[in-house]
Amino acid sequence: MHPFITALVWATMIVVSTWPFMIKVQARLRGNRICAVTVMTLLLLMFLIVPFSLAINIVVSNFKDISEWVQSLATVSAPPPPSWLSSLPLVGEPLATKWQHATNIGPAGFSAYLRPYAGKVLSWLAAMTGAVGMMVIQFLMTAFIAAIFYHRGDKAADWLCLFARRIAGHHGESSLLLATGAIRAVALGVVGTALIQSLLGGAGLIMSGVPATSILTALIFICCLAQIGPMLVLIPVVIWLFWSGHHGWGIAMAGWTLFLGTIDNILSPVLMKKAVDLPMLLVLAGVTGGMMVFGIIGLFIGPVVLAVTYTLLDAWVTGDMRPGDTALPL
Repeated sequence: MHPFITALVWATMIVVSTWPFMIKVQARLRGNRICAVTVMTLLLLMFLIVPFSLAINIVVSNFKDISEWVQSLATVSAPPPPSWLSSLPLVGEPLATKWQHATNIGPAGFSAYLRPYAGKVLSWLAAMTGAVGMMVIQFLMTAFIAAIFYHRGDKAADWLCLFARRIAGHHGESSLLLATGAIRAVALGVVGTALIQSLLGGAGLIMSGVPATSILTALIFICCLAQIGPMLVLIPVVIWLFWSGHHGWGIAMAGWTLFLGTIDNILSPVLMKKAVDLPMLLVLAGVTGGMMVFGIIGLFIGPVVLAVTYTLLDAWVTGDMRPGDTALPL
């Protein structure tokens, strides 16, 4: 089963997250489950697996260009900072000092400063290039398993409820319900926010005339999924716009970057609260910790583990866990 575990986990997370929508699609198709499963599988390929695959492929297929660009940073010489930069409130003086320092150290010092980071970027890209074929296979396998789960989801949910009840009675079923809510909270809050941020970021890149828009948009999506945020990509874009003399677009893009870098603080809690009523700090800690331990799949595993553990521990301490609606919301 080892080759199928990753695809199995991904398919489970996807089906649990999108099951309510599948039920609505089935109702529109007069209760025909086969047609609903076909529609959901096609939508899964079109809106989730294909965009994520394209994001990885865009980065990987431009490996040579990105490598040359990273290596060309060794010859970069920074011009003096503009006079108006230091007059900006709060951040102006520190930015001007950093810029002037980059100018003073020259290309050799700048190259030595960037060399460790450039090496890590190139190593990551090389690893991604070798693994892209396996990723495509995993994505297709995920879609196939998800189609099976969509078709047999009701029976699987009933069996899981019986399994959870055999392990821990109504406590087990409550934990299963909580795990379902945590998965949907991450799907709505993390993935949904990352998608919105990347689309808005890509629109800003297109309007400002920045080259390699598709690559940068893909990187924004990946960074937002990893909870790094879009600023890691957009701040260099703002610097490049000022450096190239496009001061108007640079100012506009700086404001857009600030907006995109903070909008997740509003979007994520609102979207997550629609799926599960848990402390937001707990969910975000689960997302971040899960990413660090399990990789991208940890986005879902981390919050589920923390949410279930937190609820069971609280129930054990307070003795307040009572059986509620034991029907798994699938």
